[in-house]
Amino acid sequence: MIKRISFAALAFAAGLSGCATTAEEPQSTSATAPSSTSSSPSSTGTAARSGVGPGTAVPPSRFGTGSGNVSPDLKRSVYFEFDKYDVKPEYRGLVEANARWLKANPKARLVIEGNADEQGSREYNLALGQKRAESVSKMMTLLGVRAEQVEAISYGEERPRSDGHDEKAWSQNRRSDFAQR
Repeated sequence: MIKRISFAALAFAAGLSGCATTAEEPQSTSATAPSSTSSSPSSTGTAARSGVGPGTAVPPSRFGTGSGNVSPDLKRSVYFEFDKYDVKPEYRGLVEANARWLKANPKARLVIEGNADEQGSREYNLALGQKRAESVSKMMTLLGVRAEQVEAISYGEERPRSDGHDEKAWSQNRRSDFAQR
């Protein structure tokens, strides 16, 4: 389903501002840096070797759906706070980089796959995942990507990245993933 830009989307984008840095791991609300003992993907893995890093778009052959078909340390996910769907400033650079890549490759198509943690009903999580995907999609169209190049879909809680049942696991599951079509 392709969404068109509305006045509300323009107002949403006007409210977006922030730094151009990106991060793969969900960030806590505190000002401290992520712990080096985290079990999350390392920034020195495949992403560093492939030239994919903060602020760079993932090459088309490297996109995946989070189902294990690509390395999990690629910069291809936007993480969200609990029960939120606004793109945090630290992910703006990632969205901008993928928007630049799409604009440079007009025949390319991306699917933004919205996900939620297991908290809440299945229906609520599907709706929240859709809002997360649409939030990223709208941001990309406001950055100049043609609407027909981006599709927003939701998997709700059906595709967890982490199978745990605590905040650390849930924070990995509250995300939108970039996938090439």
